[in-house]
Amino acid sequence: MLLADSGEDRLSAREIDFIAQRDGFYLGTVSEDGWPYVQYRGGPTGFLKVIDDATLAYADFRGNMQLLSTGNIGHDDRVSLFFMDYAHRRRLKILARAEIIDGRDDPALLKRLSDPSYAAKPERAFVLHVEAFDWNCPQHITPRFTEAEIATRERALRDRIAALESQLNQLASSAG
Repeated sequence: MLLADSGEDRLSAREIDFIAQRDGFYLGTVSEDGWPYVQYRGGPTGFLKVIDDATLAYADFRGNMQLLSTGNIGHDDRVSLFFMDYAHRRRLKILARAEIIDGRDDPALLKRLSDPSYAAKPERAFVLHVEAFDWNCPQHITPRFTEAEIATRERALRDRIAALESQLNQLASSAG
């Protein structure tokens, strides 16, 4: 079944929760010549906000001055978003229509999308109107882990090692 024919155009709690836990996604746009362009968009977990069950948005900051996605959207507002959870072997694809809003035109929206702990000033908002989405088969997703995920797992192992060492020391003390 093609994504656009999935019949799914309203995000459920499952998709909303998945999106809120992401710290990045891949954004696909189409150039004036019809060529696809994919750019990674990242930030703190939850930087992509769910406005409602059919609308996503994020603040766009001054970056490397490569405005290819912005220019492409000015020509063709169709975009695709690709969300990955490598650790749990899950991915979500979304087709949407993008709207770019200059920060001077809607400062309240930009404030809503901004992260107060991030010093950079947003220039514009990307508002994404969901048209369809689909979950992919996890069969060929290679598990990968972030530093934070590794640290959490490592902390549990270190705690277990410390507990076992303590037990060994107690046994050695009581045997001696």
